[in-house]
This record gives sequence, C-alpha cells and structure tokens, in this order.
Amino acid sequence: MSIISPCRNLGALVVPRSFNFQRKFSYKYCSGKIRMEANSNNNIEDRRVEPRGALVVLEGLDRSGKSSQSSRLVSYLEGSGISAELWRFPDRTTNVGQMISSYLTNMSQLDDHTIHLLFSANRWEKRSLMETKLKAGTTLIVDRYSYSGVAFSSSKGLDIEWCKAPEVGLFAPDAVIFLDISPEKAAERGGYGGERYEKLEFQRKVAESYKALHDASWKIVDACQSMEDVEKQLQDIVLDSVMECQKGKPLSHLWSL
Repeated sequence: MSIISPCRNLGALVVPRSFNFQRKFSYKYCSGKIRMEANSNNNIEDRRVEPRGALVVLEGLDRSGKSSQSSRLVSYLEGSGISAELWRFPDRTTNVGQMISSYLTNMSQLDDHTIHLLFSANRWEKRSLMETKLKAGTTLIVDRYSYSGVAFSSSKGLDIEWCKAPEVGLFAPDAVIFLDISPEKAAERGGYGGERYEKLEFQRKVAESYKALHDASWKIVDACQSMEDVEKQLQDIVLDSVMECQKGKPLSHLWSL
C-alpha cells in the first residue's frame, strides 16, 4: 500500500494532508534519543544577528523532480539578484563521493552500515565549505540531505536512531521541501530503474521512512502538478526563507542529542 498520497492537483503552497502526517504520524522520540530540530533554538551556531544565505533542502522519492526543480530554483534566484548555488548529495566529485557513485551504479558491493557512513562522510566533508558559503551570503539549494541518508538506510533495516547519529552536528536547513509523489507514479517517469535504489518496492519503504522523519516545519508540495506550478510554489517558499536569513536568522544544528 502506498504511504505517499496519490497525485492530486491541490494547488496549495503547502499541502500537509497529502503527506497525512499530522493526524496519523505524530512522531516523538523518547528521552535520551536523538530528536529532529530543524528549526530549533538549541545548539545555535552563531547568535550574532548578521545576514546570511539560506540553506534549502529538497527531498522526495527518486524521480520526484528534485534535480530539475533545484536547477530551476538556482536560475530563478540568480535572475532575481540573489547569490545562489546548487549542491547535490551525494557529491560524486569527492574521493568519498566516487566510492558512493561506484556503489550506486552497481559497480561495487558494500555493507549497508558502511555505505551509510560513507554517505554521512560525504556531507561532513562539505560542512566547512557550506558554512563559509552561507555566512558569505550565498543561498544553497541542496538536492537531498541527511533526511535521504536516514530514510534510505533505515528502509534497508538499519536502526533509525543509529542512522541519525553520524548526522548530528551538520547544519539545519532553513527550509525542507518535500516533493510529494506516490512510488507508483514516480516509477512511471522516464529513466526510472537506472540505479540501485530505483526499485518500486524499496521506494515504498523509503516513503514510510520519510513519514517517520517528517516534522511540522516541512513544506509539502504536490509533485504531480505541472512543472510550472511546482516551480512557482517552490519559488515562494524559498524567497520567504531567503528573506528570513537576510534578517539575521542564526545557523543551528540539524539534530541534537
């Protein structure tokens, strides 16, 4: 049974019902466990009120449109006079990223724990540069982030708390945008099945894992609308985030113990 709602022309900027989390999937961690704190006031990295770039993350199942929309967002921001860069994880240009790429294209085999730690290391090796870019005023549009790493690894049977642990200390996104599409609809899109994780049954498990990670701060956009409609909604969300960060919103950590 699909756990991401089927495609609908909803038209709303944020469509929490399409993900159906607030009523059925209120997710709370027990004391002592890692909690998601995407917009927490805890663990503030820098309390000085200084303008900076926004960290915007696009998440979703494979073939939900993240890559296309990320590129369009960067072009839109640059056209609006806003400094912006497109980042993708995994970053396959690094030494760690090349190992991940080999695994994803089925050219190598690795233990599930090992590949999860490599994905995490790939984000950590970009953390310092990410901080420099954000504090210099550059907005980063990021195609996949820690949420993907946890969702995919936990879908393979790894403990979700163990999966989160290596991500503690990375920067919290200022906006997480989930492109909502059912696994079945995503499988109908061109190019599906080209990489290791693009299997329908596995994507159903990933969708379940995303539900466990979701919190109220996420922006849910119906990815089955026209590309133009999705694009417009993303632009509005991102502009709000950019304006907030230009007013001096401090950086904070993604998760805390």
